[in-house]
Amino acid sequence: MTTAMFLLKELSRADIDFFRSLVWDYYAVNRREFVWRFEPDPYAVVVSEFMLQQTQTERVAQKYPPFLARFSSWRSLAAAPLADVIIAWQGLGYNRRARFLHLLAGRVINEFDGVLPNDPCVLKTCSGIGPNTAGSICAFAFNKPIVFIETNIRAVFIHTFFSDRDDVADAELLPLIKQTLDENNPREWYYALMDYGVYLKKQHKNPTRKSKHHTIQSKFSGSDRQIRGAILRQLSLSVAKNCMLESLFEVLSDSYGCDPVRAQKILDGLIAEGMVSRVHGGDMICL
Repeated sequence: MTTAMFLLKELSRADIDFFRSLVWDYYAVNRREFVWRFEPDPYAVVVSEFMLQQTQTERVAQKYPPFLARFSSWRSLAAAPLADVIIAWQGLGYNRRARFLHLLAGRVINEFDGVLPNDPCVLKTCSGIGPNTAGSICAFAFNKPIVFIETNIRAVFIHTFFSDRDDVADAELLPLIKQTLDENNPREWYYALMDYGVYLKKQHKNPTRKSKHHTIQSKFSGSDRQIRGAILRQLSLSVAKNCMLESLFEVLSDSYGCDPVRAQKILDGLIAEGMVSRVHGGDMICL
């Protein structure tokens, strides 16, 4: 195959077969074993997909089993207080995902009779689920041949078809993903693509830097994300899941150098999102 293939409207049958063999052969010997890959139950799949958004697999592998043990079904998650879900989520980062997952559980129970829809268009109406997450859920939970892209898949297609290009748009990759998709076993095919993408990132300078959508994550230390996490962690450490506002600001100042004005702005954001609440006339914050 040549790097000019992206100019073609369609790949040849021989090119598709060659590419699939390349990916399947690698996967047959080097597949990664994760517990969520052995649990195609829709609920378990959704939990893993939410966790894997912007969090490394090694960390998810540690947090996924105890989370499922604590919240074993849509019903148990929907019935749990949000505070308990946020506490169980600690260590994964991006805590609003815990709230989105909790909201989704409520919708599944109250609107969908306890059954997760297998239509990506319906899934995209749920908070925290974009087109690619909707596609991955349908592929992994229902083995449906839905086209989607994520960072490791992106690496495979840029490396294979666009090695001499920069600023490659996902719109150029998606037709190739569709043409090469193994519709007989999309679940395993996407696992194979992801594993091959991880390998390519280690063997070559990350191919995704050639993506038009590539961004460098901002520094975590001292960021608003760190302060948000610190606020939720501080509340989760309390038996009552609450904290005096004055004490909270003192901790943020001493430990993170966060002044009260900035702390209040970040706290207001958490309150607006429904992550925390003011109680006792506003002098206390609680999960």
